[in-house]
Parts: sequence; C-alpha cells; structure tokens
Amino acid sequence: MHPVQVIAITGGKGGVGKSNVSVNLSIALAEMGRRVVLLDADLGLANIDVLLGITSKNNISNVLNGDVSLRDVLVNGPGGIKIIPAASGTQEMAQLDAREHAGLIRAFSSIADQLDILVIDTAAGIGDGVTSFVKAAQEAVIVVTDEPTSITDAYALIKLLNRDHGMFRFRVLANMVKTSQDGHNLFAKLTKVTDRFLDVALQYVGCIPFDDSVKRSVQRQRAVVEAYPRAKASLAYKSLAKKVDSWPLPTTARGNLEFFVESLVSTARG
Repeated sequence: MHPVQVIAITGGKGGVGKSNVSVNLSIALAEMGRRVVLLDADLGLANIDVLLGITSKNNISNVLNGDVSLRDVLVNGPGGIKIIPAASGTQEMAQLDAREHAGLIRAFSSIADQLDILVIDTAAGIGDGVTSFVKAAQEAVIVVTDEPTSITDAYALIKLLNRDHGMFRFRVLANMVKTSQDGHNLFAKLTKVTDRFLDVALQYVGCIPFDDSVKRSVQRQRAVVEAYPRAKASLAYKSLAKKVDSWPLPTTARGNLEFFVESLVSTARG
C-alpha cells in the first residue's frame, strides 16, 4: 500500500477560516495531480457541504452502522476532490465497540488505494473530538488570525497536544492577514509564548492574505481557488499546496492511513 499523507487543519478558535483553508488547500493539491480526500471532522456541526453547496445522502455514521461502505459515502467535490461528509452527533466516535473499530479501519483501508492525501477539517475548540483527530494525523496545521483570542486558543491547543499527547512539531498558517509581514509578526507572537513555556517546534508555513474574493466565493458556495483562480488568496493557496506537497511522506510500509484510524479510535475509546 502506498503511503498516504494525513494532514489535520485545526486552530482552537472558531471563525479563523479552518474550513476555507481545508477546502482550498485540498483543491489546490488536486490541481497538482494529487488524489485528495477531505474529511469533515466537525462531527457536531458539519459545514463543508454548506460551504460548497453539496448535499449527501450518507455520512460517516452510516459507515459505522454498517449500512454503506466508505466508498458509498465519498461525494465528488470541486476540482476533483472527494469529500467524506461529517456525521452529526459527536458521541458516536467515542463509543465504538471492537467490531465498529475494526470496520472503520477496514473502511479507510478500502479507499487507501484511491488517495494520496487525506485532509481533515477539525471542529473548533480543544475538546476530545479535535485532539483525537489532530493527534492521529501525521501533520498538524494550526490556523491563526491576528486576534488575541486566536493566538490564546492556538497556544492552548498546542499546550494540550504537547502536554497530554506528546506532540512536539506543529506547522502554523497565518490566515486573513493584510501583508506577508503581518503573517511573520503573527507567527512571532505565537512563538514568543510557546518558546517561553513549552518545549515544542513550530514551523511557519506561510500566510493567506485577507481578500474580498473569499467572502464573495463563500456567498456563491464555491471555493475561492476555483471561483477566482487569480485572486490573491487563491495564489497563496496554490503556493501553500506546493509546500505541503514537498513535506516528507510517512515511511511505514502500510502507509499512514491505518495508523491514523487506529490511533483515532484508540484515543476515542481510551
């Protein structure tokens, strides 16, 4: 089985643009020829389908119930990406029995040959649902905006993942910034507190500029990279996708996907 890159997009605070980042990064990676699956992991408040104006009959909970296979749940999204819609009701993940646990691992293994990258759009906050997805992923991208609450919440999330789950390396994306210098300044603010109080390594992956085209595309229920490919934000997403594509792949023989589901479920049950 070829290795699958598993990337969690998170941030602690709601309203920092995680879902927009997840959708646009996924499409930009697909434009580069990668096979991308986007998992809406906001199990209580699914929003990828709303962002993109897509409707789906089934979601991940139907897979857990054994009604359908994961392939049946995959919805075609813009730019050639596939989407796994969220289940409503956060408890389901936390209460899997051994049979469902095995079923979920089989379900993800069954689509492993169809994808190169799994992008996970996590919920807001720092609850168990968020930390289990981030911890299970191979790459954690923390989305921050230039608001004190965003920096505080990002710090709280990093601290929790570091202290309770042994995570050490995080990538940081500055979103909705006026200039690229503002992005660097924002990263500096965050590292100032993490360097002082935590033993973690933060890596700056760049910034997405504030751009009215993003708002317009949301109103049209389209992704900005698709609706306005030459917009400042779209060009920034394309440049981010190139960076992400150069990140090292997992080295385990069975890829990172089974490991992802294993650790996801064991966290939920533990």
